[in-house]
Amino acid sequence: MLTIFLQAQQGSSSMMLIMMGVMFVGFYFLMIRPQMRKQKQEKNFQETLKVGTRVVLTSGLHGRIAQVQDDGFVIETLSGKLKFEKAAVSREFTETRFGDKAKAAAEKTAEKKEIETENK
Repeated sequence: MLTIFLQAQQGSSSMMLIMMGVMFVGFYFLMIRPQMRKQKQEKNFQETLKVGTRVVLTSGLHGRIAQVQDDGFVIETLSGKLKFEKAAVSREFTETRFGDKAKAAAEKTAEKKEIETENK
């Protein structure tokens, strides 16, 4: 009787490990991977911005990029020029507000970078 009880427990523990593994894989594909993809898109968007592009910051501030620096942007607003980190520029807010204009500007910049890398 004791051997049957021990065998039953051993089988259920391996099944439990399999279920935990399946849950981890599910979390990876449903939560972690999409978040990493979104962060990559956001970073690429921020890297392709150039002077004159209209943007919306995560704080809701609207403006035009006046200067691109290594560590951030100088944004020109109605009240003057302000310096912000690159992470403050929101791809989602900018595309929602300016739509095709922002996408077209980003595509042109991306094409220019491709041409520059091909010429090197």
